[in-house]
Amino acid sequence: MLGDRIEHFQGKGKSPDDVVAHIEAYLKSDGFTVQQSAPSGQGTVLQAKKRGWYREVVDADRAMTISVTGTADDLTVRIGIGKWLEHLGIAAIETLLISDLFLLVDVAESAWTLEIEDKLVKDLKTFVG
Repeated sequence: MLGDRIEHFQGKGKSPDDVVAHIEAYLKSDGFTVQQSAPSGQGTVLQAKKRGWYREVVDADRAMTISVTGTADDLTVRIGIGKWLEHLGIAAIETLLISDLFLLVDVAESAWTLEIEDKLVKDLKTFVG
């Protein structure tokens, strides 16, 4: 089983909104469908899923789930697999944080998840600094 990955950025000066926008643009440019929760004082959640082969590897209701919390000087990005939530854009992040936002995944999903996470984190570290 595989959990999720947490990246912490301190003193980098990138606003959470800028990081969310960058992650969304990165994923869309890589062919993902992306949805975003309404931003709140608790942060923002993005979900991304890819059509085609991805659906054959994992369940169609699974998605890469990313939460961005904190401030420009103390930012946390959490990446993992979660259940694709319909209407994420109108869900309150407080509700999302008490739900099964991140799921444990099995070996079949692990390779795909690690590959995509590694690419995203590498890009994110370049963007944030």
